[in-house]
Amino acid sequence: MLTEIKNQVETALNELLAVSKLEDGDIVVIGCSSSEVNSQKIGTASSEETGKLIFETAQRILSEHNLYLAAQCCEHLNRALVIEKAAAKDYRYPIVNAVPHIHAGGSFATAAYNQMEHAVVVEEVEAKAGLDIGQTFIGMHMIPVVVPVRLETKNIGGAILSAARTRPRSIGGERAHYNEALS
Repeated sequence: MLTEIKNQVETALNELLAVSKLEDGDIVVIGCSSSEVNSQKIGTASSEETGKLIFETAQRILSEHNLYLAAQCCEHLNRALVIEKAAAKDYRYPIVNAVPHIHAGGSFATAAYNQMEHAVVVEEVEAKAGLDIGQTFIGMHMIPVVVPVRLETKNIGGAILSAARTRPRSIGGERAHYNEALS
């Protein structure tokens, strides 16, 4: 089962990255319910092993693409995010004082906090792409305009998978011309 989950995360992230038009240093937000991945109701059966596996897989892929991972905490930490301190500094996000753990933050965010080189917690980010594993509602951490991405990968384990990217707002009305490379 763990090998299948790892493969699903790899495939889903690579699918998302292929269509998201990201640049070095961009942020990808991931929300993850390990309970849902393990076919349980969100918030009822957190799994340290599952959270750690998903974090390690996502972090490896995003690092290879020079992207920052923002690991969304659960609602008990108001969906705050674990990111590298360098990302917080680059984007001027205020650091808050919270340490995620399995019952307040969730297993995925806890793994991120424990394994990132210099992990910090921030209240919000403006990500350019994201994966939502188990309906954790990552949209509040994405730059408008959010565009759904239809992936071939529909689930991670037992969790429903949603993906999104962003694009700049199109302004100006009917006479305006737009740069399709930005859409």
